[in-house]
Amino acid sequence: MDRPKKTLWLGIETSCDETGVALVAEQDGKPRVIGALLVSQVNRHRPYGGIVPELAVREHSRNLPLLVARLFEETGIALGELRGIAVTEGPGLASSLLVGNAYARAMGAALDLPVFGVNHLEGHLFSPFLGAEESIRFPFLGLVVSGGHTLLASVEGWNRYRIVSATSDDAAGEALDKIARLLGLPYPGGPEIEKLATQGNPKAFRFPRGFPDSRDLRFSFSGVKTAIRYFLEKHAEERGNPAFLADVAASLQETVVQTLCDKALWAAAAGGFRILAASGGVLANRRLRELLDRGCRDAGLSLRIAPSSLCTDNAVMIASAAAWKNMAGVPACLREEIDPSLSLAM
Repeated sequence: MDRPKKTLWLGIETSCDETGVALVAEQDGKPRVIGALLVSQVNRHRPYGGIVPELAVREHSRNLPLLVARLFEETGIALGELRGIAVTEGPGLASSLLVGNAYARAMGAALDLPVFGVNHLEGHLFSPFLGAEESIRFPFLGLVVSGGHTLLASVEGWNRYRIVSATSDDAAGEALDKIARLLGLPYPGGPEIEKLATQGNPKAFRFPRGFPDSRDLRFSFSGVKTAIRYFLEKHAEERGNPAFLADVAASLQETVVQTLCDKALWAAAAGGFRILAASGGVLANRRLRELLDRGCRDAGLSLRIAPSSLCTDNAVMIASAAAWKNMAGVPACLREEIDPSLSLAM
C-alpha cells in the first residue's frame, strides 16, 4: 500500500557547534516532526573553554553526511519524497554556516529541490509554537536568549520582524560562560551555574543590573560580569568554600533571569502585546522559565516557551520555519552567500 504523500522538508543546522538534521512534514496547517538527529560538540570544545572554529568545521563536515543518511534510514523516508531543503544561512560562525550551506545547495541541485534559507534567530522565534494546538497568532513579542544573542522582537507577520531591544554588550549566555570560568566551572557555563545555584541562596549577594530603569529596555550583562570578578578578588579567601560559590552562583543567576524577565514584561506592557514567546539556549534554565510563567500569569499574558529539547540549536526549528512559511505562501529564497551577522529585522 502506498504511503500518503506529504510535503516534507529536510532541515539542516550548522550555525555554531551543533550539527542538526530533521525531517518535518506539513500536516493540517502545522509542522509535524517526522524525525530529528543532533550531535553536540560540547565535549570537543570543553578543554578550550569555548568554541574553536576549526574544530567545529571538522566535526560538521564529518557528522552532517552521516546524520542525513541515518535520518532517512531511521524514518524510512525516501529522498524522492522531499519537497525541499531548509538550511540556516546566518547568523553564526562563518565556517560552520558554510558547511551546512554547501551541503544543502549540492543536495538541492542533485535532487532538483528548492533550498530555503532560514535565519537562525527566526527559527528560535517560532520554536515555542511547535506542537501547540492553536495556530500562530500575530503579533507577538519574541524573547530570544542564547550564547550569542539576547533580544526582544516584535513579530508582526512572516518576514515582518522589528527589534525592540537587544544587548549592548555580552549576550546573557556569553556572560554566564565567562562568569563560570571565574568560578572555576567547566564550559558551557550556563548549565553548570544553574546546577551550582540549586545549592545556594539567591539573596546572599546583590549584584548590579544593567539599565535597571523600566523605561530602558536595553540589555547589558558586562557589568555583572565585571562586578563578580572584583567581588571574587575581594573575597579570595572564600574561593575554596563550596557554600560561598553556591551563593554567588545563585545570586548571579537571580540577577540575570530577573533582568530578562522584567524587561520582557516591561516591553510587552509598553507594546500592548498579549503573547510572549520565549526561546534560545538560556531558556532551558528552570528558574527563568518559572519567573516568566509567574510574571505572565500575573500580567495576563499568554506565554509560549520552547520545549527544553528545542531551546538549544536544532534543525527542527529550521525545517519548521520553512514549512510554516511555505504553508503561508511565502516563497522559498536563498541568499547568494551566508551571512554570519545576518539581522532578524527585514
